Amino acid sequence: MTPALPEIQRTREKPGPGPVPAGLLRALDLRIARRTVGLVDGEHRATRLGRGSELAQVRPYADGDDVRRIDWNATARQNELHVRVDVAERAVSTWLVLDVSPSMGFGTGQRRKADVVEGVALSLAHLTSRRGNRVGALTFGASSSVMVPQRQGRRGLLGALLAARQEPETEQVGATSLGAALDRASAVARQRGVVFVVSDFLGPRDWRTPLLRLAARHEVTAIEIRDRREHELPDVGHLWLVDPETGRRIQVDTRRAKTRTAFAAAAEADRAEIARVLASLGISHCTLSTDDDWLRTLAGFLSRKRRRR
Repeated sequence: MTPALPEIQRTREKPGPGPVPAGLLRALDLRIARRTVGLVDGEHRATRLGRGSELAQVRPYADGDDVRRIDWNATARQNELHVRVDVAERAVSTWLVLDVSPSMGFGTGQRRKADVVEGVALSLAHLTSRRGNRVGALTFGASSSVMVPQRQGRRGLLGALLAARQEPETEQVGATSLGAALDRASAVARQRGVVFVVSDFLGPRDWRTPLLRLAARHEVTAIEIRDRREHELPDVGHLWLVDPETGRRIQVDTRRAKTRTAFAAAAEADRAEIARVLASLGISHCTLSTDDDWLRTLAGFLSRKRRRR
């Protein structure tokens, strides 16, 4: 029996990703998935022969054939060595690498960054788990991370959603290592496929080399989640700024225009450096915000991505 998507209690503090209606997802499937055929080209089964799960034919053994493909039942019946030839597998393998670190619990817009991650995971899993394609997910940034094996169809969608609904921890767990998470992704993503990294990319810049290794085998897309208060300060007087992952605190006087300008410039330089590194690695990069229509932005990004291919 196909499992149902679990309900979750929404509150003011945890509003969720906002409306993600099934009708809109179906429209995305029609409008975007066809344009991203290079991204999810497993929607169509190959006609060529090769390694796969569906039998195409059994034929007599020939020099050079892989002995591991010998069909012993056919061999016994025909009294001659026969080998299996399968329809080549073209189901797309997709992994979602999801940030659930304490910083993802932050949000001053319509929702938290964690809520946007949940919505992105739901949308991407919907697009990449259909027609025989497989999707799996792994989380990072918490004291106990989750790894959901790849599954097809609704089971893949459900697994990705359950991973995305892992709540960011409120306790300090130390600086998030995105590099370690990407190494984990490389270890589990053995079949060449598609990887979406959904994170705020805050913390140590230990991810360049692991991301390069991952991109050498897979098509990688970075989806960066932002909140406006991370790159602009309100004029509210003295304010304590706290790193939720390390506990580091600093007090600033936001009444000073010079302070607000310096903060905004430093934040913009940090974001620009992330974009520069991703571009240098050839990684597609999409930025979503907690106070924007993230689904529309994501849809536009996927559409433009296909047209550039």
